[in-house]
This record gives sequence, C-alpha cells and structure tokens, in this order.
Amino acid sequence: MKRSILTWSAAALLACAAGAVLAAVTPAVALDALTLAAAEQLFAQRNRELQLAQRSLEGAEADRISAAARPNPSLSVGTSNIIRQFPPGYEHNSLSRHFATQVGVSQTFERGNKRELRMDAAEYNLQATRGDAAEVGRQQRLALHAAYYELMLTQERARIAQENVQLYGRTLDAARLRLKAGDVSPADVSRISVDALRAQNDARAAQGEREKAQDALAYLIGAEREARGIRAADRLPAAAPLPPVANLDEILQRRPDVAAAERRVRAAEKSRDLARSLRSRDVTVGVQFTHSPVDPVANGTSANYWGLGVSVPLFVNYEYEGEIRKAEVELAAAQDGLERVRALAVGEIGRARADVEAAADRLVRFRGELAKDAERAAEAAEFAYAKGALGVIDLLDARRQLYAVRLEAAAAGADYARALAAWTAAVTPYNAATEERR
Repeated sequence: MKRSILTWSAAALLACAAGAVLAAVTPAVALDALTLAAAEQLFAQRNRELQLAQRSLEGAEADRISAAARPNPSLSVGTSNIIRQFPPGYEHNSLSRHFATQVGVSQTFERGNKRELRMDAAEYNLQATRGDAAEVGRQQRLALHAAYYELMLTQERARIAQENVQLYGRTLDAARLRLKAGDVSPADVSRISVDALRAQNDARAAQGEREKAQDALAYLIGAEREARGIRAADRLPAAAPLPPVANLDEILQRRPDVAAAERRVRAAEKSRDLARSLRSRDVTVGVQFTHSPVDPVANGTSANYWGLGVSVPLFVNYEYEGEIRKAEVELAAAQDGLERVRALAVGEIGRARADVEAAADRLVRFRGELAKDAERAAEAAEFAYAKGALGVIDLLDARRQLYAVRLEAAAAGADYARALAAWTAAVTPYNAATEERR
C-alpha cells in the first residue's frame, strides 16, 4: 500500500513537472489581447489546412519509399508425377513416395534504369508537394493577416458606432429639455430621434460584423470555442513607400507555387523516361529444386534435380505505346501548368503593388487633412447649434459626414494593412526552391 502511494505521488510530481516544462515551452496566448505574432503562433500549431498539407507531404514521402523498392522474389511450391498404383511387393508406406516435389525461387531484374527513374520522379514529386505545402501556408497566412486586420476594422467600426450612439443620446436628451423650454420644435426632436435610432442600428450591425470577423479568425487559429473572446490588440501599419522590384525572375523562382510547378515538370520528365523504359525487357531468373520419389516401374531409388530458367517478355502485340503517349501528354500539361503559374504570379505581384500604392495614398489623405477637416466642421456645427445659429438639419448633416469619414478612415487603414500583407506574401521567398537540383 505504501509503495503504491509513493508510486502515485512520484507520477503526480512528474506530471506537474512535465506540465510546467510544457507551459514554459508553449506559453498561453491571451485571446482578449491577441497580437498578430501570437495569432501566427496559434496558426502554425492549429491550422487545419496546414495539417492537411502535412499529411499530403507524408504521403509523398511514403511514395518515395515505395519507388526505391526492388521487386520481391517469388517462391513456388508444387507437386507432379503423383503415383496412384505400385507394383506388387513394392514398399510404399511413406507419403513422400507418392509424388514428386518442386520448390522454386524466381527473381525479376529490372532493366532500362527503371528503379532510378522511379526514385527521381518520386523525389521531384516530394519536392513539388513541399512547394504545395508552402503555398498552402502562404495562402493561409495571408488569410490570417486579412482576417486579423478585418477584426481590427470591425472593432474600430463598433467603437465609432458606439460613440455615435452616445453622442446622439446626449443630443436627444438636450433636445428634449430644450423642447420643454420652447427652444426647438417637435419636428427637430423627431429628426434627432430618427438619427439616434439609426445610430443604434449601425452599432448593432457593427457588432454583428465584429462577431463574423471573430469567427473567421478563430477558425484560422483553431479557437472556434473561444471566438467571442478574441480581440485584436495590434496597431495598423503606417503608410510607407515600397522598395522597387530588383529582379522579377528571381522572385518568381523563389515563390513556392512556381517552385512546385517546376518540380512537377521535372517529375513528369522522369515519368516519361520511365514509360519509355518499359520497352526494355525485364529478365526473370528462376532456380528450381525437384525431389522425385522412387520410380515404381524401374524399382529404383529417389532422385533430386536442379533446374535453372530465364524468362523475358515478348513484345508481340503491344509495346506500351499508350503509357508512353500518356506520359508525354502529362509532361506537356505540366509545362503548360508551369507557364500558367508564372503568369498568375506575375499578375499577383503587379496587382499587389498597385493595391498597396493606391491604399497608401488613400490612407495618407484620410489621416491628413480630410479627417481633421471633418472633425473641425462637426465641432463648428455643434458650437453653432448650441448657440442657436445653426439648424438641426445642418447639425445632423455635419455629424453624418464626420461619422462617414471616420468609418472610411478606418477602412483605409485596414485596406492598406491587407494590401501590404498581400504584397509581402506575393514576394515571400521559398527556401526549398533554391535547393540543388538533381
């Protein structure tokens, strides 16, 4: 009993220690103040698309093992010369005297460099799958950044909408007091009330958009159950000029999608050569051992025989024309696919740069005089209305304009952040693309 208690105590201590070490290695991430770096950490650990890409990569590694395998030998066992009748007086008590036994082993030897071609094709397919996995990671990371910035935008919209609700609430309370005093008409109070209700609707809609953004980001980082507690805590990046593209061809060579397409062309070339090598006849060599029973006619003794055989296929009716033609078509398709991927990559880089530059110009204008002018106009309208020098319609127009400008400024910041993330993803290098080619 004491030994059992000590054993359980030691196990509990070890579990606590392991938990402490694990916590030190993977610290908890605060979802209520989630930074982009912390979101990327969760993304790398929990994203389901990355996990599926990893399974595809493991399958390609298994294919490489299969491609390197040599043909297995074959074992054959048979009987012949089964004896049913014996001469009178012949001793035939042993079962082995009733039939002859053959044991053979055969081995196929591949010719035409088939094994090496299979290995090369599997290796290039593995490299292409690595590129596909990296491309999945690139696309998913871009989606992660877009979802994160979308959450930041919806949070800012919800904050602006809530401030607008509070502002209209104060204005409506003041208007009702002034209505009692006879300073404003009931129609003016009704106009303010309508805008106040519209502000509440906008705030509720902004809350719904924020919840949608939380769900989208939660899926990418594997935190669906904690989606409502996610809050983005980073700041949006400031507008800055992009560096010039020094060498577009080098950027294309280092992109994962282009690298994967190039590897598929190499794999298709090896597969074509492998299909052509099918015309090289494989040789099968067999060795056979035969144990013959006692000859009942000659009344002789048992005998053992060895045999050697060689077999090769005869290409009389078919010479693998279909396999060769199919491999050539697949090679042409892989080459067309490479050109298509290159063209799409060039277009993506060009669009990403144009989007960044346009978004940067728009952001600079909003963060410059445009937002300040709208705030000054709204403040002046508030002051003039308080002094009785401005009507309620002009006041509401100034507020609507300020509200729209603030929303557009927030959207401009998020658009620039997303465009910058897309540009970074478009020119991100892929290390495996620079590996030594076979």
